[in-house]
Amino acid sequence: MTYCVGMRLDAGLVFLSDSRTNAGVDQVSTARKLNVFELPGDRMMVLMTAGNLSISQSVRQLLSEHVGASGYSIWNAPNMHEAARLVGEVVRLVHERDAKALAEFGIDFNVSLIFGGQIKGERCRLFQVYSAGNFIESHNENTYFQIGEAKYGKPIIDRVVTPETALDEAAKCALISMDSTLRSNVSVGLPLDLLVYENNALAVTRFVTIDERNEYFQMIRSTWGQQLKTIFEGIAAPVWDSSPQARVSKPVRVPLPESLASGTQPPAAPQSFAQQFDNKQQ
Repeated sequence: MTYCVGMRLDAGLVFLSDSRTNAGVDQVSTARKLNVFELPGDRMMVLMTAGNLSISQSVRQLLSEHVGASGYSIWNAPNMHEAARLVGEVVRLVHERDAKALAEFGIDFNVSLIFGGQIKGERCRLFQVYSAGNFIESHNENTYFQIGEAKYGKPIIDRVVTPETALDEAAKCALISMDSTLRSNVSVGLPLDLLVYENNALAVTRFVTIDERNEYFQMIRSTWGQQLKTIFEGIAAPVWDSSPQARVSKPVRVPLPESLASGTQPPAAPQSFAQQFDNKQQ
């Protein structure tokens, strides 16, 4: 499984991915899921992938060399929308080539991608691309995308991140989101790739690979857990009769069997052979 998150902010972009691809009992494996397409001074684009690893690797390789029907490649697309369209086109090409053969072995064509970056002359943009090659774009109403095991890391992002959030604050939020996912799902694992991109840099500005020795991430893991526990303990316990105006409610009770309602006990259940044998032994 995978967890990747991409955020589009007024100040730039934040990308974070884990690297676990398998978490079986006797086989734990990793692979990098964050890939950079960079032409310094002209464009910087990031592709993060989830789903079948062979499919996502095929998409990445083909995208690096593919020239679309429009005559553009990822290296000379005039804008990010055209670049995202090329990503979708490549996904469909891989589907056309491999989906039937995979289906014969009972394997679904499963891939999802986060694609974002900046091309000179336009703003930062962020897209989520689906298995069919169609995609949606991030706007102020949905300033981030997640792929893979998203549910554990979603609540903190929903509460914290807005378009006005500073890059460092968004990176911190992404790491807390990842920590929540790591704690609850063994199929997501270290090391992590974190890339923070500043508007108009047109090159990678900040990138780090985070493993279990990273002091900042270890601080995040311990501090976040401690702070959550402190906040939890500071919230008052439930008060069941706090107000005379409180609504009186009763549970839905299942009616008693007729024999119990009349005060008579139901006949005893027949004893098993083993119970009869035990009784004789006593």
